[in-house]
Amino acid sequence: MTRWWAQLPTGRVVCLDGADRAALAADLEVLPEDAPAIIAYSLGHPRSLPEMVGVALDTLERAAVDLFPAWLPDAAGLTRPARRGGPAARAVRMLALRLAARSPHFGPFLAELAETALCDDGDAATSRSLRRFPREVRAAGLARVLAASYGRTHTAILLEVPDGLTPSEEELLVAGAEWLAHAGGFGVWLTGAPLTAVDRLETVPVLLPYGGAHDTGGAAPWPPVDDEPTVTFPAVAGKPHPASRAEQLLETALAKCPWATGRAWNQTYQSDPLTPPIRVDLIWRAERCVVEVDGDDHRRPLKFRADRRRDVQLQLDGYAVLRFTDDQVLDDVQAVVHQIGRFIEKRRRARHRGTLEG
Repeated sequence: MTRWWAQLPTGRVVCLDGADRAALAADLEVLPEDAPAIIAYSLGHPRSLPEMVGVALDTLERAAVDLFPAWLPDAAGLTRPARRGGPAARAVRMLALRLAARSPHFGPFLAELAETALCDDGDAATSRSLRRFPREVRAAGLARVLAASYGRTHTAILLEVPDGLTPSEEELLVAGAEWLAHAGGFGVWLTGAPLTAVDRLETVPVLLPYGGAHDTGGAAPWPPVDDEPTVTFPAVAGKPHPASRAEQLLETALAKCPWATGRAWNQTYQSDPLTPPIRVDLIWRAERCVVEVDGDDHRRPLKFRADRRRDVQLQLDGYAVLRFTDDQVLDDVQAVVHQIGRFIEKRRRARHRGTLEG
């Protein structure tokens, strides 16, 4: 069966019918090799086209900063945050310009984005220095950077249409989506509330595995339409998710533990070619141990069911699954590390005795 994303275009806007954003995002937990990089974005009621485009670019730039240095691997050894204009900042600009010289990236924008990312200290005004570039340059540059973060050639935005838009707000949202598609080359795939006033977009039916037509199983709705714009994106293999404070904190603690060698963050696991691949937060393959760090969204029925299905698949393959909530990690990371360490050492002793199955 053709995967639903394979029939969708990049460089234009389409409406998706058959599943909401939660179900689509769950199906994309493991980004397929031939899919574009897919970024999920939600916004409130648009008030003007310039405002919508500006906020979208600022939000996507924040995602690019969080993903650094995935899109500039040569900068992985530089310490963050660095001082603007300092030696490390000059070095990262040089690395960005070198990359741009051998790729489609626009050097000045990439260099500014790289320095911004290296010197980022969590300030919400990250995009200030990047706003001197024309918006078209920012859009095209961000599409390339986000794609490069995942080793892809294109980027698609899964854009949530809020409930209750007026006809003029619908027109603004679609016009903003079309601007991103034309200026940046993004595929923009609309989910959420159906459009009632704008009829110029193609609608593409989506068929998901495990049923799934608008199947959130009673999941909590996405943020209200008057909330701040939010962007979510997949983890980069080998690293804690940059948007997860709990994963970042756990890795910092584990890095100090001699026993924690052999761990790998955000890896794809597949039992066999006929079984759908899954993404695990943290894995010790030799010890057959998977650690999951769950946010509040894992309490929603859709994710809860998916977690149970994953756990059974892993357990049948001889893996133990240790689940911790974000709050457990953030409240007492050392207790979590101690529990993981006890289990890993127990598994190693069993493996040494030859009693670990498989």
